Amino acid sequence: MKSSTQKLISLLGVSALTFACGSDPQPPPEVPTAPPGAPVAQGSEGQKPGDDPSQSNINIDDAIRKACGLTDTEANFAFNSSNIQQGDHDVLGKLATCFISGPLKGKSMRLVGHADNRGESEYNLVLGGKRADNVRGFLAQKGLPETQAESTSRGEMDSTGTDEASWSRDRRVDIVLAN
Repeated sequence: MKSSTQKLISLLGVSALTFACGSDPQPPPEVPTAPPGAPVAQGSEGQKPGDDPSQSNINIDDAIRKACGLTDTEANFAFNSSNIQQGDHDVLGKLATCFISGPLKGKSMRLVGHADNRGESEYNLVLGGKRADNVRGFLAQKGLPETQAESTSRGEMDSTGTDEASWSRDRRVDIVLAN
């Protein structure tokens, strides 16, 4: 009996040490920052740089804009964000209608997500994909069949930015005809 009790106590001790000495929890992912010496834009209190609701984050190809009668849109996402800005809801609704029942009925589009060159390449590729997927999801909510919108990402591959103004132009989703 003494041997069984000692084995049980030893087993409990080893188990307790195993749980107590486990690996440390992973630190939260590091938010990409501007390179040293790069200017940092100052926004209003509580507002991230580049998070201007008056700016669009959707860049619609000229052929689509002309066919659908859409006005020109400037392309920007807030830094480290894949959220569609409120100002883009109307133009995306009109775009969906154009592809559902308008001049581009039955045509397909390609949504290409982009990111600025700050942060890791892999992270930016995923972020660009999230941006394109969010636009695709929004269009689907407006009735566009998902088969008519293909989403992809170029991440930072086409990035040309060197300051906040040019980085904001890198954070976008390009919408082009797929056919």
